[in-house]
Amino acid sequence: MAGRDIVVIGGSAGAVDAVIELVRGLPADLPAAVFVVIHFPTDASSVLPKILNRAGALAARHAVDGEPVCPGIIYVAPPNRHMLLGDGRVRLSRGPKENGVRPAIDPLFRTAATAYGPRVIAALLSGNLDDGTIGLRRVKESGGMALVQDPRDALYPGMLRSAIEHVEVDQVVPLNRMSEVIARLVGENSEEDRMADDHPGPDPEREVQLQDRQVQPGTPSTQTCPECHGTLWEVEDGDIAHFRCRIGHAFTAESLYAQQSDELEAALWTALRALEEHAALSRRMAARAQAGERARSSAVFTERALDAEHHAAVIRRVLEAGFQHPAAEPVPSPEEPAA
Repeated sequence: MAGRDIVVIGGSAGAVDAVIELVRGLPADLPAAVFVVIHFPTDASSVLPKILNRAGALAARHAVDGEPVCPGIIYVAPPNRHMLLGDGRVRLSRGPKENGVRPAIDPLFRTAATAYGPRVIAALLSGNLDDGTIGLRRVKESGGMALVQDPRDALYPGMLRSAIEHVEVDQVVPLNRMSEVIARLVGENSEEDRMADDHPGPDPEREVQLQDRQVQPGTPSTQTCPECHGTLWEVEDGDIAHFRCRIGHAFTAESLYAQQSDELEAALWTALRALEEHAALSRRMAARAQAGERARSSAVFTERALDAEHHAAVIRRVLEAGFQHPAAEPVPSPEEPAA
């Protein structure tokens, strides 16, 4: 078996600080390539490589599509691109969002598992919801090592708890020991061939397309895709239910629920605005009718205004009470943290 020389790291809310601390502890002579995906808004700019270069001894940069995988480099997924691995190279893709984000953790973990199998060490850091759970399971099924930050020292433990619940992780590691554990695992089998013995693997974009076709025959659900409004097919992956539409948008049940909650809230705010505008116009027309001594018309418009105001008040109370749904995913700042 070749040594463990592919380290994939994923995180979301709270993960910027976590990955900085992790990278700070990695040795300069680490004989592995490191790949980092952190959720960023698709239109954001990221200075994360610059921060990581100052934090640790390894060189960090945004990944470039088609570049070869080399040890001693930290490849960071740029905003609005999935980072995929295969054929000894890094691939960047604007493919369908997964769990509502791009880059997403699952595509990196999944393609790393397919291309490199037992050579992969996957580490999941702070974040909400459950992106990364299915990808971490793929790493584990392919013989790789699955590490999870201890939820007790994570700013946002949702992703970590999901992974621990659904994946037989190898270690739950406090953040201040994560770099030490990764360096030790990379060091195992260090006398065996590594990158120089790399062999071509499947094309990652083709692999994603194949997976899409494989899951498409799943059970059609009554749900629609929040991204494109197409039908979602439900697929059972062990004890994890996930959904995928025809063009490839993918969601776990928890992520889909959160997206639907956001859509519902937006729809209710739109309805509230329309009702309040309708009530205001009805009041104005009632006043004009009254001024023109059209008492019957004035009464009709006043009744319509009261009806719209009543419904608007009900919706406003619902919105002010909020929804019981998974914690909204705070967006990590793409800017450098204050010193």
